Amino acid sequence: MAAKPSSVVEAWLTHLAIERGVSANTLSNYSRDLRRYLDYLESLGREDLSAVTPQDLEGYLRALRAGDPQKGLRPLAASSSGRALVVVRGLHKFALAEGLIPVDVAAEVSPPKTARDLPDTLRIDEVARLIDSIPVDDAATPQDLRDAALVEFLYATGVRVSECTGLMLDSLPEIRDGLVRIVGKGNKARVVPVGSKAIEAVDRYVVRGRPALAAGKSHALFLNQRGGALSRQSVWQVLKNRAEGAGIRQEISPHTLRHSFATHLMEGGANVRVVQELLGHSSVTTTQIYTHVTADNLRQVWATSHPRA
Repeated sequence: MAAKPSSVVEAWLTHLAIERGVSANTLSNYSRDLRRYLDYLESLGREDLSAVTPQDLEGYLRALRAGDPQKGLRPLAASSSGRALVVVRGLHKFALAEGLIPVDVAAEVSPPKTARDLPDTLRIDEVARLIDSIPVDDAATPQDLRDAALVEFLYATGVRVSECTGLMLDSLPEIRDGLVRIVGKGNKARVVPVGSKAIEAVDRYVVRGRPALAAGKSHALFLNQRGGALSRQSVWQVLKNRAEGAGIRQEISPHTLRHSFATHLMEGGANVRVVQELLGHSSVTTTQIYTHVTADNLRQVWATSHPRA
């Protein structure tokens, strides 16, 4: 019985959603990568997943790196094409487990080697400047109070933007107690400390700002101007506007604050395992990129301080 690639994709995505509890955002990303893979297999005339060869997959990687301007497909960096291969490997592994193919050829193909870039971060003084540039006095608007709370919370906790926008108002008692339960990737929950500055900012927003934004539409903690839950795209725009207002030239995103959170913890002496837990990384290998940042910082201090540098 032929294992039609599109049918296997549909079955795997259903399995991930129902059996594994994979988030809607992750499923959307997987679907995008798999559509590109299906188009590639179709161009080769592969109508059965068991007919795919390791050479086909190596060609797929080359196609990802090259892109296709006629189809509006931009070239992917080694890291992005590697992640796309991981998705394809998952598909083939599922097909093998289900008895749909006799061998997993994707397991034989290695992802392209990537140069490990250090994450973009802000200095501690830049974070302070960003926060201090947002008005919170009596003349502050509801949006000002929301944005101040948002920036404080993102930097204080290091949560992903989707985790932040997914917070509900009933999380407020936890935040006020200095610990908040975050549901991350794969529906994995973790408990993250919340500092006094962030608690103060969130309280100020909830008391003085949120009621003016609320329209009875949403129980989300962070609201947009129409009373609905603040979207991830809106958070990006908030940070972009606030960074410009603070005179910060580099482009920042929610991930910039997440990276800054982790980097500043490591530079302050935090254990990599603790940072791994706070970030919600499943593997410490992912977190270890921040040890490189710390090592660079140590080298800079040594170079400017040691008499024989």
